Amino acid sequence: MRLERREQRPLWLMIGAPVLAIIAALALSGILIAIAGAPVFEAYRRILTGAFGSRLSATETLTRATPLMLTGLAAAVAFRARLWNIGAEGQFYLGAIAVAAFGSKLLAGLPGPILIPLLLVIGAMAGMVLILIPLWLRLRFSVDEVVTSLLMNFIAVLFVSMLIDGVLKDPLAFGWPQSQPVADHAMLPKLIARSRLHIGLAIAVVLAVVVYLIQSRTVFGMQSRAAGLNPQGAVFAGVPLGPTLVKVACLSGGLAGLAGAIEVMGVKGYVTTDLSPGFGYAGIVVAMLANLNPIGVVFAALFTAIMFVGADGMSRSLGIPTYIADVTVALSLLTMLVALFFTQYRIRR
Repeated sequence: MRLERREQRPLWLMIGAPVLAIIAALALSGILIAIAGAPVFEAYRRILTGAFGSRLSATETLTRATPLMLTGLAAAVAFRARLWNIGAEGQFYLGAIAVAAFGSKLLAGLPGPILIPLLLVIGAMAGMVLILIPLWLRLRFSVDEVVTSLLMNFIAVLFVSMLIDGVLKDPLAFGWPQSQPVADHAMLPKLIARSRLHIGLAIAVVLAVVVYLIQSRTVFGMQSRAAGLNPQGAVFAGVPLGPTLVKVACLSGGLAGLAGAIEVMGVKGYVTTDLSPGFGYAGIVVAMLANLNPIGVVFAALFTAIMFVGADGMSRSLGIPTYIADVTVALSLLTMLVALFFTQYRIRR
């Protein structure tokens, strides 16, 4: 047998392969649920009930999906151009702390309609700054950005920890390490009253559409795709590789920084070192589940949020460890990679 690259990928295969991958992941996770001593179909029903069974659970699921959409977009944009941005977690925190600094002290006197968009821009710019460091090292010294962007995560979190234990520490937090809260009028409006669901969800969905249009309908989108498919060929065809990667990095880092800004302004109101349960790293999984498609990122983020939020309810009702959700998401990624491989290659005897 040999592997042969497909000349054309039919639409039914592109749609069916990800669906089959998710079904396969759920089937494999079902084996672990059965080993844990719980009925498989009842466990999955409890996951759906825990994620959408009530007004509270549905809004919490959508709230959890919002930062995953943005960090997923950040990874998808970068990976499409072969810029391996593993630093979305640090960019998330840097965007969050920038919003806390400007929203609680420096710009708190501005009116809300001006302050809110200004803080979102500041958070995005903070994420851009952090990713440009690994990119500069790659372009100037050919240093692998996988390592440098990953290490920047730890630097960013330690930097945030220093600030919230120092100049930005909230004196009313009774010694708890957290930043001063942003002004009340800097918080994002709620989409549903008496819930944590905020307008950041709409922002994330709109940005997914905008990124899709940029990648499919603009010269920059074509240049970034060419840089990812074949850097040497792109340069030969006249694509300015360096400037293109800088633009891609700014877009990717800006989305990750915006995720941190929205999480602070929409949910928490302040920054702690446990603000993110791993949104930056989970964004990589979301991007791969979506096959780097910006519209697919929205649905992949929603699937991931359903698993994480719904698993809590399943765990309490059936006594199953919540780590089943982590296993299911990881298996979904692995099965998705296998499915995407066979959308590009076929087996010939």
